Amino acid sequence: MTEQETQTAAWLANITPELMTKASEGTFTDLIGLHYTEVSPERVRAEWTVKPHLYQPAGIQNGGVYCTVIETLASVGGGVWYGGRGTVVGVNNNTDFLRAVREGTLTGEAIPVHRGRLQQLWQVVITDEQDRLVARGQVRLQNLPAEA
Repeated sequence: MTEQETQTAAWLANITPELMTKASEGTFTDLIGLHYTEVSPERVRAEWTVKPHLYQPAGIQNGGVYCTVIETLASVGGGVWYGGRGTVVGVNNNTDFLRAVREGTLTGEAIPVHRGRLQQLWQVVITDEQDRLVARGQVRLQNLPAEA
């Protein structure tokens, strides 16, 4: 693991929702408008507002936004849990789109299903303002141990 990866891993171990949102400025998740509301090894929550620049041609939220949010929340949670032991990378993202959305605020919540020595599995659900399930997914993460 590089020096930069080591510093990033250690930094994630003590991250707050406000710092995570700030750290995401200028990234793809910033373009989406993702704002973190909870960050811990047990759960990561964030929300964003559906806007026209996030639509697909049919005038609904683009499914790629759901995939991005699901991958991001799982990776942040996995990184926070793995902490200074190394870094994590996504190796599989399986996302199901369940309800079309044209407007409103959506919330994503990631929780761990399995956290092992070399891999993690996280489940993520996305709900609307009425708490209806909009999309769900799971992300498998590879734990990359720091080199001694």
